[in-house]
Amino acid sequence: MTSTVNLAYLKVTKPRPFVAHIQMAREPVNTFNSEFWKEYAAVFDNMREWYGDVRVVVLSSTLPKIFSAGIDFGDLFIPDKSSFTDPARTALALREHVLSFQAAISAPERCLAPVIAAIHGTTYGLAVDIVTACDIRYAASDTRFSIKEVDVGLAPDIGTLARLPHVTSNASLAAEFTYTARPFSAEEALGLGLVSRIVQGGRDQVVEEALGLAEEITRKSPVAIMSAKRLLMHARDHSVSENLDYTAAWNASMLQTADIPEAVRVTKARGHELAKFEPLPKGLKSPRSKSDAKAKL
Repeated sequence: MTSTVNLAYLKVTKPRPFVAHIQMAREPVNTFNSEFWKEYAAVFDNMREWYGDVRVVVLSSTLPKIFSAGIDFGDLFIPDKSSFTDPARTALALREHVLSFQAAISAPERCLAPVIAAIHGTTYGLAVDIVTACDIRYAASDTRFSIKEVDVGLAPDIGTLARLPHVTSNASLAAEFTYTARPFSAEEALGLGLVSRIVQGGRDQVVEEALGLAEEITRKSPVAIMSAKRLLMHARDHSVSENLDYTAAWNASMLQTADIPEAVRVTKARGHELAKFEPLPKGLKSPRSKSDAKAKL
């Protein structure tokens, strides 16, 4: 299935069965303006409607040396103070803008399919917000990260600080990188727990590794993968007992899937054939998709 959606800043292809490859493509450095982040949210929120049976998504950049340089400061939203004489009303307008921006960059979490970030080169500021919202992060050995916001006088507010405690394993190092904005390497990101693998090389090499992982995941039951993602997200935001209760309720229905006997049959065949799973129904939405950031392109 090919989408007829006209995209200005993203390139979307299906290089392998059931795998969508989203590439950020706003030259010269993939900085985000308001139209870019609205388009970004729309693609994730409408993935299966626009691109068919997508079971895994890979996110990367078309630019050889840059994943993303972050926010486009030429498009930075500053409320027009002439519109409001009251600071509280100015604050409300700014808050609404930030919430919409946060919801857009959170779009990979709403996507039913796992999202793999294939990171390379410059990955600064908002780029860290972007990758922390993905399920899996692979980094090329040439990647340079920076939680850059304090260098321009603000605290990160689009998701980095909300997610770092959950996706990293070294709180001290995460705080150091946040407070200093100093660039850090792929090796340091691995030590931080921000990425799960370093791929030697650059853009092409890390994308190829990410696509290989995506293809491996597509061989699994889409019901099982979708369920696992939902349960992992729930576990992040709830207590152990709450997640166990939610999992029991969720699997009371999902354990009835025809995917289980098919997966068992293929497992017994010891890899001599691939399982055949039906696609998930169209129109499924994550319960986390209550966002005003959904764009109509």
